[in-house]
Amino acid sequence: MIFERMHKGFVHSIESFGSVDGPGIRFLIFLQGCPMRCQFCHNPDSWKTGVGEEWSADDLLDKAERFKSYWGDKGGITVSGGEALMQIDFLIELFEKAHQRGINTCLDTSAQPFRKEGAFFDKFERLMTVTDTVLLDIKHINDEEHRKLTRHSNVNILDCARYLSEIHKPVWIRHVLIPGITDKDVYLYQLRDFLSTLSNIERIDVLPYHTMGIYKYEKLGIAYPLEGIDPPTSDRIAHAEAILQEAL
Repeated sequence: MIFERMHKGFVHSIESFGSVDGPGIRFLIFLQGCPMRCQFCHNPDSWKTGVGEEWSADDLLDKAERFKSYWGDKGGITVSGGEALMQIDFLIELFEKAHQRGINTCLDTSAQPFRKEGAFFDKFERLMTVTDTVLLDIKHINDEEHRKLTRHSNVNILDCARYLSEIHKPVWIRHVLIPGITDKDVYLYQLRDFLSTLSNIERIDVLPYHTMGIYKYEKLGIAYPLEGIDPPTSDRIAHAEAILQEAL
């Protein structure tokens, strides 16, 4: 395939061996730039756009293929962020070239940039033709609470979830469990009920909130928004998992 132009991707970091970010063993590429300001974010250094190490799609894939022997039948590359959709042109080129090489592709996204219209949607449709699995991060099911938590609405995010169901794209749902914010039963049941309307979910992961990124806030001189909130207990994690698994 001939591309209109070669794109460069701004990369935050790379991990060669990921076991929980998509099927099988994955080569993980974290792109730079994110529009949301999630209060629990553990990578605030990934927010800025137009910074990071510049990579071409071919160079990234060449590096990834060095680890192909570990992938097995299901592994491949996973692109995350930041928010990967902020660099959708580069992402399309990367995934199209990955498929040409027979590499399985996985997109980890919060879907905040998603719009079911205009030039973005045309590009998103093209991207989905070369995306094997989507890891969809739903931060909060309640729109008002989502705005408090991330500074953005979740309306377009839930719209993206519905669209992925319409096109039967395999999806893993990810939900961060934060005591006093996302772990309330009323919200867990609302999320379960929404997920029950979708037909394409292969897996639902409850991700316990943690504080391992606090040192990055200190380094950047940013006040940590969730100061004083402890990680959830094992009982609350199991409780949330039991509720959300009912959607499968």
